[in-house]
Amino acid sequence: MTEQGDRMILVSDRMQQGYSYRLTAKMGAEFDEAFTPFHTPAEMLALGVFEGKYLNDCRAEFPAAWFDEAKLSETADVAKNYFGIKSRQPLGHWQDKGWIYGPDPRGWFQWYCRYYMGRRLTDIDQIQIKRWRGFARHAGQIRANCYPGDVFCRPRQRQALLQWAYDPFI
Repeated sequence: MTEQGDRMILVSDRMQQGYSYRLTAKMGAEFDEAFTPFHTPAEMLALGVFEGKYLNDCRAEFPAAWFDEAKLSETADVAKNYFGIKSRQPLGHWQDKGWIYGPDPRGWFQWYCRYYMGRRLTDIDQIQIKRWRGFARHAGQIRANCYPGDVFCRPRQRQALLQWAYDPFI
């Protein structure tokens, strides 16, 4: 039983209708030990990710507080990104590459938001956690190529790290 009362979430947005999921873990807790994101979804949205064009039509699915300080836009706007740089591929590119898994048609961040809320899908969770762990190589590249404290060295990689819930300020 969760803090939320083991409740069901019903999804109805432009990309998904008729999908529902159960929250079985406490929000922001009970994560797989291999998954230790640095930022919460609300922190990521407030810092500026995905050029502000993310979760625009499915806000009702997530806590309203996540959007209090979110930098959102109806059209992609690189100025909404923390590092002010384009750092995403269109969803079609992700679909073509086979990087969309399970019931999360918007990709990794949608999975993370639902996981953070308390949804657990063992097989999908393991795939996405493995992908997240693999993304750490970008932090290594920043450490190897940037002076400590120079947060604007390699801004595209730093923005990408932020969009995968890593600390881009390493």
